[in-house]
Amino acid sequence: MATPLKKKAEDAGDELCYDAGAAVKHLAKADPVLAGLMKRAGPFALRTRHLHNPFEALARNIVFQQLHGSAAEAIHRRFVELLGGGRLKPQAVLEASEESMRGVGLSGAKTAALKDLAAKTLDGTVPTLARLKRMDDEEIVERLTKVRGIGRWTVEMLLMFRLGRPDVLPVGDFAVRKGFMVAYGLGEMPKPKALELHAEVWRPYRSVASWYMWRALEHPGQG
Repeated sequence: MATPLKKKAEDAGDELCYDAGAAVKHLAKADPVLAGLMKRAGPFALRTRHLHNPFEALARNIVFQQLHGSAAEAIHRRFVELLGGGRLKPQAVLEASEESMRGVGLSGAKTAALKDLAAKTLDGTVPTLARLKRMDDEEIVERLTKVRGIGRWTVEMLLMFRLGRPDVLPVGDFAVRKGFMVAYGLGEMPKPKALELHAEVWRPYRSVASWYMWRALEHPGQG
């Protein structure tokens, strides 16, 4: 019979493109410290958001950058309404004036980023969803970071929380590095390279381990 941790992890895996139960089992065996954190933090419960198309997801990410949730939601809602409501379309973004976009609360940098995203969606730089699902993680990072305002971290979050990819390690994420420091009892946060080296034992489920690094801040302690 599955343990509660494993059973709930298996349930979470219904929305992922990997077996979360197998991931939990693998990580617990591969890394004793992580195994202790997993017991303290409880079941793996990463949930993916449905990805209709890359353009809409990335546009939302751009709008939300460096903003608190409620403020970002309000600006995103006004932006969608500006373009007619419903689904965002690249052509509508290109045709909207910069003045009107700034008028709904978007900064100049975000306005420029959204227009670049729209242009690169139409010219094929940003792949379709069908194509995206066939690409490997690094190829997706390489393609999407060509868009103004889209950095590696943003693409990694899309890989983890939209595409449900199993082996993403966001070493540039402050909370992941801080969580590692807490979980492993370090005196300072690890450098990205040091985290990468340790995380070799987490392959091919570094997304799951990273999720637990976020949980480590809520569940300090060792063993």
